[in-house]
This record gives sequence, structure tokens and C-alpha cells, in this order.
Amino acid sequence: MYHLEGATQAEIAARLGVSRPTAGRLVARARAQGLVRIDIHVPPHLQGTVHADIERDLEERFGLSEALVVSDVTDGTPTGYGALGRAAATVVTRRLQPAHTLGFTWGPETVAVAQALPARSARCTQVVQLDGSMSSIGYQTGVDYTLGHCAEQLQAGPIRLNAPLYADPATVRALENDSVISRALDSGRDADMMMFGLGPVSTSTTLFEGSFIDSAVLDELHDLGAVGEIGGRFFDSNGADVASSLVARTVSVGLDAIRRCATTLLVSGGPKKHEAILGALRGGLAKVIVTDVECARWLLEQKEDGAK
Repeated sequence: MYHLEGATQAEIAARLGVSRPTAGRLVARARAQGLVRIDIHVPPHLQGTVHADIERDLEERFGLSEALVVSDVTDGTPTGYGALGRAAATVVTRRLQPAHTLGFTWGPETVAVAQALPARSARCTQVVQLDGSMSSIGYQTGVDYTLGHCAEQLQAGPIRLNAPLYADPATVRALENDSVISRALDSGRDADMMMFGLGPVSTSTTLFEGSFIDSAVLDELHDLGAVGEIGGRFFDSNGADVASSLVARTVSVGLDAIRRCATTLLVSGGPKKHEAILGALRGGLAKVIVTDVECARWLLEQKEDGAK
């Protein structure tokens, strides 16, 4: 009745005169005893696009609740994140609940997710910006599009963090005491789901291209062993916070809050970001990852003790 006729467990329970939990146990017992076997046949035109084994290995190796691997290799260009964005959008719509708050950091990965979100496929209460975005030049971070489009598609209220990403320590303290800024940061820290990309420690990162950091800061970060950043906060190859001069200058949700979040979605790929992704996974900064197949294979080849 369940597998051939498509009856629901409630319908089966009514027809057999048993409770719904009993009907569910009967269905499960049929599979456990081998009376029912489920085979999945991938059509020829989709072969090579399903990576269930790699996804399962990633989940086991890094203690993830879910890994989603796409075949398109990320090339690092804004348009190159399309496949990752579409895959990540399915995760967001599956996992978001109406009472949830969704937090995001700005960047091309989250722009791609926002672009791929179907209208009214899910909903949440609030969408909140997790990191400041203002800089000294007119660099396009995509934060306005991501915040506005996610809020519209998810029927949620937008919460903007009207602040620079980096400022003098005294300015940061003043901003954190501001009623509007502090309310946005508190909402971000308490978010039920956070989605983010990450950046490497190099001149090809959006932080350098947008003049948020300069060569002197990059040299300092390299000397301290930094491999990547999320929301402007840098971490090393084991995912531990790097105690650079930027720490007191950063206006964003901290890495500890990301680690505490119930659902953290890392959307990233491409060779330039391999080391940063590995560090983030080792440091427990993501519970769900969406990445490309080449990055996934590289991650699985790395030694668990942190050796390169």
C-alpha cells in the first residue's frame, strides 16, 4: 500500500485498523527485513552529477550534518558561484522554519544564494546582516541585494548592520554601544541559521580588492598563520581565531557565535579557497557545506592531524 499504491501511513492505519505509529513501524520493518528494497537509477544525462559517496565521506570526516557537492567547478568569478548558490538555496528552503532568523555575511557566494531563492518556497521571521560593509571606497559588496532579496523571497523583516567592517577600536566600542547597531549584532548572534562564504588571505580576496585591508595587514595575518576569514574575522589552519590587530577593529558577529549557531551553512569552492575551507571545517565553523567536487576531493585527501 505504501510503496506501490502511494498510500500515506495515516491512510494505511485507517484501512488496517491500527495506529499511525504502528503503520510506520510496519513500513520500516519491511525494509529492515529485506521485503522492500529501494534502488535509485540515475538517468544517463545526469551521471557524474550525483556525488553521494563523496558527500557521505565529507560528513563523516568533518562531523557535518550535511554536505552537498556540485559538479561545476567554482572559478572564483561572480558568475562562477551560480551552481553553488542554487544548491545552497535548496538547503536554506529545506531547513528554515517560520520562526527562524537567517543571518548572512556579504560576498559573491551569498549573492548567488539570494539570486537562486525561489519566491515563497520557505519563510522566516528576520534576515539579518552579520558583518559591516561600509568602506572608504564605493566597493559593491552585494549586501543590499542579498538582504533585500532574501527578505522578500522569505517574507521576512530585514535587519541592516549600518556600520563599517573595520574601524578604530574606540569607534568600534562606540558602535557596539549604539542602540541600533547593538540590536542588529544581537540579532545576528542569536540567528537560527547563518550562511556565509569565506575568503583566503591574499590580494585576490574581496577584502583586499575593496580596500578593507592593505598589504601590511596581509603580511601580519600571514605571519600569524591565518588561512581564511568569515565576516572579516580571521582563523588559522585549525579554525582557531587569529589574534591580529584587526580583532579590536572588527564590526561583525564573532566566530564563537558562528560555532554556537544551530545551523551554519558554508558556501564556497575553488582552488584559491581550499586551505580556508579546510580550516573552517576543522574549527567547527560549518555544520553544512555546499562546495564543488574538486574541492570536496581535495578536502578528503588532507590528513586529519592538520599536516599539509
